[in-house]
Amino acid sequence: MTLHPYRRLPFYIAFILVFLSVLGVPLEAAAALRPEQLAIVINDAEPNSVAVGEYYRKRRNIPAGNVVHVNIPGKPQRIGIERFRLLKEEIDAKLKPGVQAVLMVWTAPYAVDCNAITGAYTLGFDASQCSKTCAAGTPSPYFNAKSNAPLGEHAMRLSMLLPTESVEDAKALIDRGVAAGFRTVPATAYYLATSEKARNTRAGFFPPQGRVAARRLTTKIMQADVLEGAQDILIYQTGMAHVQKLETLKFVPGALADHLTSLGGDLLGTAQMSSLRWLEAGATASYGTVSEPCNHWQKFPNPSVLLRRYLSGDTAIEAYWKSVAWPAQGLFIGEPLAAPYRGRR
Repeated sequence: MTLHPYRRLPFYIAFILVFLSVLGVPLEAAAALRPEQLAIVINDAEPNSVAVGEYYRKRRNIPAGNVVHVNIPGKPQRIGIERFRLLKEEIDAKLKPGVQAVLMVWTAPYAVDCNAITGAYTLGFDASQCSKTCAAGTPSPYFNAKSNAPLGEHAMRLSMLLPTESVEDAKALIDRGVAAGFRTVPATAYYLATSEKARNTRAGFFPPQGRVAARRLTTKIMQADVLEGAQDILIYQTGMAHVQKLETLKFVPGALADHLTSLGGDLLGTAQMSSLRWLEAGATASYGTVSEPCNHWQKFPNPSVLLRRYLSGDTAIEAYWKSVAWPAQGLFIGEPLAAPYRGRR
């Protein structure tokens, strides 16, 4: 990861984030994304995509009319701009007007040139980012928004990728997302500032350490390279190229986890830890960048925004998208409708 000078929010936004700390004010209830507002895109060229997509449709009661079939042979990790344009046109032409979000049911493709496929789909392909991937990104109008209608209010359909390398693992992931909505369990949000200094740029946005009694949640801030043996993880955010001891951890249903590093979103790459490892370890959703972003905190999930939006009742896809200020290079993966605090005051 290339080091870039730390860039702060304008003072008034930073003040708002502190003043509206999740530990200091009542949490508003969000009208979270509903199954009938989500479309599923299945790649008919991939048997795993077909099997997982149908399982997800049934588990989440997605209307049959919200299922879109495409054909992407060869499982390319990255596709070109023109191929992506045709794919997006095909998907959009089959969507109903009320669809607010799209779930792509496959592992690859996950990138469009230097953009993540989710960033390119939701906000449009950002060619300027590819001329210099370490440059500042284009701001997302959805960052820290209270909106529950991204299409109507921001002219953007949210998107997420549901990986399908293993049908068994994908079904377990889906089941965790569904289970998250049944009851609130005691849990902890862990935030680690590590010895990899260049990857600590969002540490200033860690929420205060303490307890959110209404959500049965504890927040812990640690100066450590590894979290070991924790059995109650709702959120785990750190900055490392490779995160160790994941096999010792237990995530509660609906857990979110990500690491600030250059290529977490390169799902099938080997240079750094893939964000797939979080899902394999038991998290329900994650995030990573697909090209060198430098260490702009704006290109990664903001810890305070992510926690507040999730605790307010947003789904995983909404909370994650609202937490990233410059998301062009960022890939959102997991089960989008997980919402452990939906409708809870």
